[in-house]
Amino acid sequence: MDAESYQPSEEHQMLREAVRALSDEKIAPRAAEADENEEFSWEVYKDLVASDFHAVHIPEEYGGAGADALAAVIVIEEVARACASSSLIPAVNKLGTVPLLLSASEEIKQHYLPPVARGEAMFSYALSEPEAGSDAASMKTRAVKDGDHYVLNGTKMWITNAGVSEYYTVMAVTDPSSGARGISAFVVEKSDEGVSFGAKEKKLGIKGSPTRQVILENVRIPEWRMVGDPGTGFKTALATLDHTRVTIAAQALGIAQGALDYAIGYVKERKQFGKPIAEFQGLQFMIADMAMKLEAARQLTYAAAAKSEAAMRGATVKDLTFFSSAAKCAASDAAMEITTDAVQLLGGYGYTREYPVERMMRDAKITQIYEGTNQIQRLVMARQLLK
Repeated sequence: MDAESYQPSEEHQMLREAVRALSDEKIAPRAAEADENEEFSWEVYKDLVASDFHAVHIPEEYGGAGADALAAVIVIEEVARACASSSLIPAVNKLGTVPLLLSASEEIKQHYLPPVARGEAMFSYALSEPEAGSDAASMKTRAVKDGDHYVLNGTKMWITNAGVSEYYTVMAVTDPSSGARGISAFVVEKSDEGVSFGAKEKKLGIKGSPTRQVILENVRIPEWRMVGDPGTGFKTALATLDHTRVTIAAQALGIAQGALDYAIGYVKERKQFGKPIAEFQGLQFMIADMAMKLEAARQLTYAAAAKSEAAMRGATVKDLTFFSSAAKCAASDAAMEITTDAVQLLGGYGYTREYPVERMMRDAKITQIYEGTNQIQRLVMARQLLK
């Protein structure tokens, strides 16, 4: 093994520069408005599609860019540096489609992945319910077999990009007597009869990405849309999160980097007591700590991405679950600390909407909560260590 393999390749660096250029030019200028108006930015979506950054992970055989897990991390990280809400476009497209890549029939993959790769449709993931959050296995959504169809009934909660996505990977109970082993996965389309959406949640952050309930009322879908065998849905859901927690870590890194970059620029310009506040040792220590925490989280996230990629290619990676949980937990905790410190470094200005760091602080909070709260991540890590 050479030292080169411990850093992103030249292609990865070039990708970063390309995504950063797009983010600085097209995405950052729209970020405050998307937050203020609480509207999904179709303009940003079109820009990401035009540059092929909306779903880089989709394999080439389905019309995608075939990018590896580290490339997906870099795209999400760089978009999140400009706008956390916009970074949920590539992140959630991956979250919704990984169950297909892991478990679906060739028929499903050929049907649903190319439209996502072309930018004609987005893909969301529907696991949580009003009463089934951290305890996802206690879900109530039912799928009852009826001839060569299944009929779905239930309510899914906290669904990112609900209403704007065309497709949804939905987990539902097919055998109530079997607990977690009685859950199956299905592809549901927005246009299926009986699919509707709740009101948009009024949220603290990521306001440019709608979060809504997905309501299923006698939704009748053909049997071929089941992802994997009956009863394998929960296993697929957990395996999916091993890969996609890494993308949430990436989002957290990007938010933190955006806040750190802004704070560094600010302290160099801002003068108090006759000199730039960057010359005060107390603030230098804060900035050093922010950068150190961020870089530690980044290295852990990139290592987790490498393991995710190996696992997607079929290797047995025994510590993927630990690494993906550790990366998500470390990066999101770091992002919360770093964005809070960035607000502090800007003083009163940091607390106003005239400056972007208050938005970044609000956006950072969700990264500690979704795709498994950080309390759950610590349980997951401990179980991996103690088995």
